[in-house]
Amino acid sequence: MTPEPKDDFQEELVIRPLHSGDIYASFQFRTLWETDFTRGDKESHYRLFPKSLGQVISKFSVRELHISFTQGHWRTMQWGQPFLPSPPGAELWVWFQDSVTDVDGMWKELSNVLSGIFCASLNFIDSTNTVQPSASFKPLGISNVTDHRFLRYATLPREIVCTENLTPWKKLLPCGSKAGLAVLLKSEKLFHSSFHSQAVHIRPVCQDWQCKTTSWELRQALNVVFDLHTSGQGKREWTLFKMFSRTVTEACPLASSSKIYVDITDNPQGEQFELSPASHLLSQAVVLGDRRTFSVYDLTQQVTFGTVRSLNLLIRWKSSEGDMLRPLLHAERYVAGYGLQTGEIHTVMYNNHPYRSFPVLLLDSVPWYLRLYIHTLTVTSKGKDNKPSYIHYQPSKDRVRPHLLEMLVQLPPNSVTEVKVQFERALLKWTEYTPDPNHGFYVGSSVISSLVPSIVAMDTNSTLDRPLFSSFFPCKEESSYFVRIYTEPLLVNLPTPDFSMPYNVICLTCTVVAVGYGSLYNLLTRSFQIEEPSPGLAKRIANIIRKMRGVPPL
Repeated sequence: MTPEPKDDFQEELVIRPLHSGDIYASFQFRTLWETDFTRGDKESHYRLFPKSLGQVISKFSVRELHISFTQGHWRTMQWGQPFLPSPPGAELWVWFQDSVTDVDGMWKELSNVLSGIFCASLNFIDSTNTVQPSASFKPLGISNVTDHRFLRYATLPREIVCTENLTPWKKLLPCGSKAGLAVLLKSEKLFHSSFHSQAVHIRPVCQDWQCKTTSWELRQALNVVFDLHTSGQGKREWTLFKMFSRTVTEACPLASSSKIYVDITDNPQGEQFELSPASHLLSQAVVLGDRRTFSVYDLTQQVTFGTVRSLNLLIRWKSSEGDMLRPLLHAERYVAGYGLQTGEIHTVMYNNHPYRSFPVLLLDSVPWYLRLYIHTLTVTSKGKDNKPSYIHYQPSKDRVRPHLLEMLVQLPPNSVTEVKVQFERALLKWTEYTPDPNHGFYVGSSVISSLVPSIVAMDTNSTLDRPLFSSFFPCKEESSYFVRIYTEPLLVNLPTPDFSMPYNVICLTCTVVAVGYGSLYNLLTRSFQIEEPSPGLAKRIANIIRKMRGVPPL
């Protein structure tokens, strides 16, 4: 008898119609492998788990790895909360094993390797944009290592996401982009959207409730929001072909589960939109503290594709009425002030719960060239001071490390809490400016983590068979669920020298040197000789005539 394979692969697509007419699609692919990368002997046979990432985990003693590439900003008030949040640009945070002695050296080498794997600019991660959060980023897997000395977090808010990042991401899938849901990942359509995010999460998880056996989980997520007006048609209807220019014809042969979920919670009787072909298989799941209902399409069953052997879902809106439920937690950030010397960073957090207050953990990583005046830090809620119960601040060092500010703030019910801190802009060396300094300098998003009160009871058993989109963040309490949101990145102008002046000076100096030195060189090297002028043509003709007549020449 052949032993059962110790690895498993699942894929799913969640489609959420939005009241604005836009549509949100979330792909999740999970690969489980019952192995141990931390042991001395290395794995030599890889079946479903990508070998490139397995070697990275083993070589760099990685406990958890989370990386994301995002283009656009998630509009929480219009789209609700995403299944897996991510900030604009590139984000990387890693937990190392407690056996690592030189964490900074390992972190630098790991970022360079990941830069090559994903064809990204992660090699620009260094000490000037890396921080060690003390409370904001806890392990999402088996958390036996919680010493923040082994944690590193960095963002590149200016990172541009394009096809060269998507291609290596798709190659990590067992079926690539040849079969299953991955055939829908066409870059031409994905990047012609309002929001696009792709992520890779690696962590150890428990196989059973008592956690007697553990496995390594690789979760690849891709979120995209298609805009109704940029689609080119303007009709309030969507199909798989309209979104991705392709349809689904089969599941990945290596997948044990392949499903498509369509959120029909706000459409119980079909009065909001029409869904075809209809599915008789319904499923309920607790997502972000709310019980949602989904139509399920199982791609492993041939009856799902019908006689045409192709699945092209159609969502046609019937009514534009209805309001989406506002998220309980929302945040935004902006820069205030005028001039190029001082300014003020405002972070605004909204608690939309009518009667419950809850704490939030705010993390801010500010570059060293924005010198924070931490004594000007103020937190106000409903016009009154709101003293944080926990503050961790690490000051910056010029050209060495950024500012790190973490604080725990209690948000009153139905309130707006504002965090303000003043800063002063530093003068950079002329070699430290970017190629387009007048565009401005990006400051990474603030990270807000919180346990938000849940409407329904949450399931605390993470080993039960649940949809992938509802089982990423571990849940320890039935009355609350974990939420992490990101604010907008900031674009700050710094005092910028006139870079055209060196060009003008060089041109003027070269001109003066060429004229002055050229004239002096000619005077010093030229030899002057007296030369008789040659006679003119008339004089030569007259001399010839005079010679013929025997008269002396003129």
